[in-house]
Amino acid sequence: MREIRDTVILGSGCAGLTAAIYTARAGLKPLVLEGHEPGGQLSITTLVENFPGFPDGILGPELIDNMKKQAERFGATFELAHLNKVDLGARPIKLHTPAGEISTRTLIVASGASARWLGLKSEQALIGHGVSSCATCDGFFFRGKEIAVVGGGDSAMEEALFLTRFASKVTLLHRRESFRASKIMLERAMAHPNIELRTNTVVEEVLGLEEKEVKGLRLKDVKTGVECELKISGLFLGIGHEPNAKMFAGQMDLDGDGYIKTTGNVLTTHKGAVIPGVFACGDVQDRRYRQAITAAGSGCMAALEAEKYLEEHGR
Repeated sequence: MREIRDTVILGSGCAGLTAAIYTARAGLKPLVLEGHEPGGQLSITTLVENFPGFPDGILGPELIDNMKKQAERFGATFELAHLNKVDLGARPIKLHTPAGEISTRTLIVASGASARWLGLKSEQALIGHGVSSCATCDGFFFRGKEIAVVGGGDSAMEEALFLTRFASKVTLLHRRESFRASKIMLERAMAHPNIELRTNTVVEEVLGLEEKEVKGLRLKDVKTGVECELKISGLFLGIGHEPNAKMFAGQMDLDGDGYIKTTGNVLTTHKGAVIPGVFACGDVQDRRYRQAITAAGSGCMAALEAEKYLEEHGR
């Protein structure tokens, strides 16, 4: 049977790795379970230009690798494992993985949120080469270019409006006749001179595989079946994110979209009461900002709270 850990961290993106650095420096010897997407969303990001300390930018995978090495230097260990089941009511907390059971006094959930994609092979092949799910992260690279946004809710409207700061034209594509967006957001998008709204339209293929950069889209009108091509340089997905928190349903308070509810920044709750020793940070509990730097900041908070909890309980 494995030893009881002082802390286990679920996830190895910015939040999880920052928590690993802080808990490792505190002598807690954290175990990081890297999950199904090691490195989180930064692992599929090309150039990161808005993370402080890198005036020339840094590649997403390189930033993640640097953070991991930093955590390892202070004593953090990593396992390529994901959770099958968790018992948050047990003391110590019980985590079940394909490799066996892990017991821990504290748990930091940094499992992130996965962007929803269209599921096209061409789309997946061009992620980081003109296809993106984060306007704030990548909009700058499309200054003066024509781009498209897919979606029909407030997220898509916000993405489109933000991207007009850089792009010469934004075409908003929606598969239905009507939009789910709030009236005020839809009106703002419709009133913007650089945004064109196209309804009843789906993306059949992203063009540019041979050139390894987005060159356009093959679109289909869902009512008539007529196909056409749209020349663009970038495609942004505004169809939301899926928080990786389903495994905690019934043991932890989640909001209507599955994000972990927190109080005091990173304290988790169940039926409104704080769950002792269990903390959440990063995109799994942040539906608003979803930035590398905010994830890192909340990872720091979760680590400090875990350290404080252990001190208060005699560790």
